[in-house]
Amino acid sequence: MRRIVVRSSPVHGRGVFAVAHIETGTLILEYKGKLVSWRRAQRDHARSVAEHGHTFYFGLDDGRVIDGAQGGNSARWLNHSCSPNCEAEQDGDRVFIRTTQPVEKGTELYIDYQLQVEGRGTAGVTRAYACSCRAAGCRGTMLSD
Repeated sequence: MRRIVVRSSPVHGRGVFAVAHIETGTLILEYKGKLVSWRRAQRDHARSVAEHGHTFYFGLDDGRVIDGAQGGNSARWLNHSCSPNCEAEQDGDRVFIRTTQPVEKGTELYIDYQLQVEGRGTAGVTRAYACSCRAAGCRGTMLSD
């Protein structure tokens, strides 16, 4: 039985939505894509934005990146929220998305991107990673605390 669908999101671009009630702790999907080095992801970043209007990188603990733009699946459309209803779990070089609370039919699924940017936090960086989740307690950024 299909549990999710990708469609237009009021938060940003496309999003992943529940098509049925989903219980807490349910494994929804794996974040798929080509495994690349962080250096390669940085080099390909401008091309990815130009082609897709987005980047679909998921950073792994060892510094490598899953590039969802190359061989990716629906997980690449998960939007950020400061109050997410899902979390990412890394198992080696694989990442799985699991619900952290019950999700009702029609609800968008979110993860907290917890992005990290090297260097000084300038106003330009803050603008580039502004959050539009509209959650109560939104921290205003997709960057980690």
